[in-house]
Amino acid sequence: MNERYQAESAILQKVRDEVAKVIIGQEDLIEALLLALLCNGHVLIEGIPGLAKTLAVTTLAQTLHAGFNRIQFTPDLLPGDLIGTMIYNPRTNEFTPHQGPIFANIILADEINRSPAKVQSALLEAMQEHQVSIGDTTYKLDEPFLVLATQNPVEQEGTYHLPEAQVDRFLFKLDVVYPTKDEEHRILKRMGKTKVDLTVNPVIEIADINRLRSMVDDVFMDEKLEHYILNLVQATRNPAKFGLDCADYIRYGASPRASIFLAVASRGRAMLNGRGYVVPQDVKDVALDILRHRVLLTYEAAAEEKSSEDILKQILDTVEVP
Repeated sequence: MNERYQAESAILQKVRDEVAKVIIGQEDLIEALLLALLCNGHVLIEGIPGLAKTLAVTTLAQTLHAGFNRIQFTPDLLPGDLIGTMIYNPRTNEFTPHQGPIFANIILADEINRSPAKVQSALLEAMQEHQVSIGDTTYKLDEPFLVLATQNPVEQEGTYHLPEAQVDRFLFKLDVVYPTKDEEHRILKRMGKTKVDLTVNPVIEIADINRLRSMVDDVFMDEKLEHYILNLVQATRNPAKFGLDCADYIRYGASPRASIFLAVASRGRAMLNGRGYVVPQDVKDVALDILRHRVLLTYEAAAEEKSSEDILKQILDTVEVP
């Protein structure tokens, strides 16, 4: 079985190689995006401008034989601009549906927090149900369907706070950081030109994605690891039960989606590493990206400059590993 997973993971390595033609560094970001593709989960990417968030998503999409649309979210965006609307035909005196840009396999929701609640509610239906409603008709979206959203944590003018119910639908929340000096030097040498070649070759088909997803479901996970996942999530809700002294910092713990996503993403992580079974490190590797946006902190945590990552690292260091 491991040989089979190693052979299939070579397909994903081809995607990495193509993306590396354009993106320097950001290996964690690219791996998380691949993992989300395998696990059928959406991704929220946060980072200051200029860290190649949008470029990484568009480059990854170009390596796939799949439909891709970029939607720039703005304060005046309407739900119809996203999902489509009914168009009146004066010749027939009838309304006909016009499908919006949401009808694609991969959606880049650029600066997602710049649009108001009506747009977010329309997007939420697409994210959760993989369908949209135009008029009185509901349309199923093609599979795979993946929303890769970006937001800027620095400039907050003209932005809207994303509803917690929507944030919880994202498999990962990724924090993109600065490149190292060596990586930035390589970026400078490659991108410091008036004309830059950003083309990559499509190397993976939709049928390959669907096959790889079915293989993720077959990755073996021991019941002890399932209980480890449950203990991690329980520790965000009842930290004192696990000997942690951070209860005053946690307002709400992680939802049951955290347990589900931890299990699925751990299997996907094992497959990315060419294994047909999950090890505890797989769970630890995906835990921060899955839990950081699901643990809501109190004012006491803000006053003491505690972040959700600080709390989660304490939990990961304390909860017993099988």
